[in-house]
Amino acid sequence: MVIDVSRRAYRRQRWAARVALAAAALAVLVPLGYDGLAGVLLLVCGAAGLAVASAAAWWTLTLRGPLRWAAGVLVLAVPAAIVALFAATLLWALPVSLALWGVAVWSGRYALRGTGSHRVRSKEYRTPPPQRPFLIMNPRSGGGKVDRFGLKEKAERLGARVVLLDPDDQQDITALARAAVAEGADLLGAAGGDGTQALVAAVAAEHGIPFLVISAGTRNHFALDLGLDRDDPGACLDALSDGVELRVDLGFAGDRPFVNNASFGAYAAIVQSPSYRGDKIGTSLELLPDLLTGQQGARLTAKAGDTTLDSPQAVLVSNNPYRTGDPFGFGRRDRLDTGALGVLGVRVDGAADAAALLLDPEPAALTVLTVREVVVEADGPEVQVGLDGEALVLPSPVHCRIAPGALTVRVPRKRPGVMQRQPRLDWRRLRKLAATVGRTAAPRRM
Repeated sequence: MVIDVSRRAYRRQRWAARVALAAAALAVLVPLGYDGLAGVLLLVCGAAGLAVASAAAWWTLTLRGPLRWAAGVLVLAVPAAIVALFAATLLWALPVSLALWGVAVWSGRYALRGTGSHRVRSKEYRTPPPQRPFLIMNPRSGGGKVDRFGLKEKAERLGARVVLLDPDDQQDITALARAAVAEGADLLGAAGGDGTQALVAAVAAEHGIPFLVISAGTRNHFALDLGLDRDDPGACLDALSDGVELRVDLGFAGDRPFVNNASFGAYAAIVQSPSYRGDKIGTSLELLPDLLTGQQGARLTAKAGDTTLDSPQAVLVSNNPYRTGDPFGFGRRDRLDTGALGVLGVRVDGAADAAALLLDPEPAALTVLTVREVVVEADGPEVQVGLDGEALVLPSPVHCRIAPGALTVRVPRKRPGVMQRQPRLDWRRLRKLAATVGRTAAPRRM
């Protein structure tokens, strides 16, 4: 007996799409049917409340003194009031509606997941283990992960030569890596934050040898998007004995490499402050009012392909595009080998634009692009840059580019892998999928 697996799978997807549409419709109709016109007014009040809270968040960031505190109270009080109003008015209808929305989201993603468009895998290459690996480790990174996980000792047991950076001496990481290559190293690696990773990775790419990422930083964005274990940096060292290689892209801002992103505008200006490391929130609240309203900081212009961003408050250029439309995967990249930069530009001119960022599916204040090159120019001779979290000042304009496949990364053969992206809820596609019947639902494969 031959089972038509394809037809069964599409039948499940078709019914999941129908369940998603029905659940979404009921999620809206239940509160409306429970209280009629009052239900409609509640939905209007909810949307208005979100707009007020968004505007208040903008005022909190751009004002000082008593007005800032008043706006901060609104940010907290308005959402709380909306939740209380819904709970008191709708009673059982509110949890039922929320449960139906949960069913709609789960079923819709299940239905769309079968299209396969979001399933991406990087090609792996089997190669012999390195003979003379050289690793640079920052003992202060990640709150002392190098010592806590015994990374130096494990690496040396696996045959690596390890250099610990001296916290009291500003060492030239690039020079250390190049000297190691000159002495015969056939692999370079780094245990530290993304800034340290980028410097060593650039030398590895320059000399065509593999690079080993050890997730000993604080956030480890690069390690996360490579599918490495961020909770156990020692597991990354397994690549020395049982590893595979990936080909990934490397970003450059001018002649400075980055593995994660280059940030321009408000954030880049804030990280330049000497007080930022010790008091991130206080420093940000002190500087943001003048930066966001244009009273301080450089006036930027960013040219990305055919698009020009004029006076954005922030521009983020990433080594491969970030996910958008997925709040649970925000800040993640599906791939590191697309050969393209991601660009996020923000220009908010007032509270209305701030509210639109939350309520409008395609807000005018947010620009999202995928390009090969970006040129960021300031109205002065220099521009402040946050490069993989490191504060730099570069000559203006800064030419950002992508080097496709420039970096070979050695990773453990057994690793957690990249979290699969959840498909975006596309109601139009769900309607089409739900409407398909019989032979038109899927190609017949026997």
